[in-house]
Amino acid sequence: MAVLRRRGFLASAWPWRSLAYLVTSSVPGALVLTVAAAVLVVGGTLSSVLLGLPMLAALAFAGVPVAAFERWRLHLVDPRPVADPHRAPDRPGVGGWLAVRARESATWRELGFTVLLATVLWPFDLAIATLGAALPLALLTAWTPVLSGGRRGLWPGFAIHTPGQAIAAVPVGLVLLAAGAYLVTAVAAARATLTRRLLSPRPDEADRLLAEVTGSRARLVNAFEAERRRIERDLHDGAQQRLVAVATSLGLALLDLPPGPAADHVAHAHRESRKALTELRELIHGIHPQVLTQHGLGAAVQDAADRCPVPVDLAWNVPGRLPAALEAAGYFVVCEALANVARHSGAEHAWITAAHRGDTLLLEIGDDGAGGADPAAGSGLTGLSDRLAVVGGTLALTSPAGGPTLLRVEMPCPKPVPSASSSPRTEP
Repeated sequence: MAVLRRRGFLASAWPWRSLAYLVTSSVPGALVLTVAAAVLVVGGTLSSVLLGLPMLAALAFAGVPVAAFERWRLHLVDPRPVADPHRAPDRPGVGGWLAVRARESATWRELGFTVLLATVLWPFDLAIATLGAALPLALLTAWTPVLSGGRRGLWPGFAIHTPGQAIAAVPVGLVLLAAGAYLVTAVAAARATLTRRLLSPRPDEADRLLAEVTGSRARLVNAFEAERRRIERDLHDGAQQRLVAVATSLGLALLDLPPGPAADHVAHAHRESRKALTELRELIHGIHPQVLTQHGLGAAVQDAADRCPVPVDLAWNVPGRLPAALEAAGYFVVCEALANVARHSGAEHAWITAAHRGDTLLLEIGDDGAGGADPAAGSGLTGLSDRLAVVGGTLALTSPAGGPTLLRVEMPCPKPVPSASSSPRTEP
């Protein structure tokens, strides 16, 4: 353990953290030993009437909570996180949980670790803690009872009786305390290594867990995009159409009214309804633009470039439609980048290029502004990186002081089938 070679190790918190790790080992160890013995006795007694069989079977899963506690307790001496090797049950309920756990090798490794903890590890940990800390502290404090006329017993057959012995015990206690700090820390490190090796996911389990997490995140993003499209359709076909009808009715009523206060009120309501309609259209466009759904990413990027207050040169060399998840991710990256150009860059013009290289879609958004963009300063690009990660994409930002700023996006994507409706014009 590298910490043992550090200067100032004895004055650091590591010896005390290691001591706490070894001492607290007795809590789950003694508890598991007591509970397991009680369950074995009671379950064995009741097994003749079949009531004890479920109790005995439950012992097979006793390692799951013990291992979870040990993984948490490992933070005392090892700050690196330990992943849970178990996967989520296929169906809810106790039956689904038991069915999955019974088929996992991690369950049986945890059971073996629990047996080892209850029978060997916690007595050994407690003995090392006593040897490394309790004995030196007993020597250092031996003078207290001796000076009051008593004696300090250290272990059976050995005790300190006289003040001279008590004074001589102090330097011995200091030396043993320093040696005990190294001993306790070394044993705690070895114990933590054993725990991590037995309770961490195996490579195949880690790959499976990573695949499950990636798939779960992709499903969440897809569900989120589907919900955005549903909200966009509901607003477009419902609230927007009603506002159009209201604005039309108010316009017709304004034509029939003579000049006066009533006409002024209707005119004001007509203007407000048109403003509300404009705001609703912008809201719908921000949720999920129809041009993206109907015509694809190229047309949607062209529309976003046309609406940007900064002139944008567009060079789009990706014919055809892309997968829906890639189109949504690419579109919102472009929109966020153009919003940052308009708000923060001070640029006079910007550019967007898109092309396929092999099975990778490349998007570049740049501007000739002041540069100095920082994703950590609230530019919104951090969330876009998470969105791109779901589709296996990456995002890189280059923005030196003085500019230019260049945002480069790469997404794995097979070449699409060309489609006339999805190829926007290319502007120099």
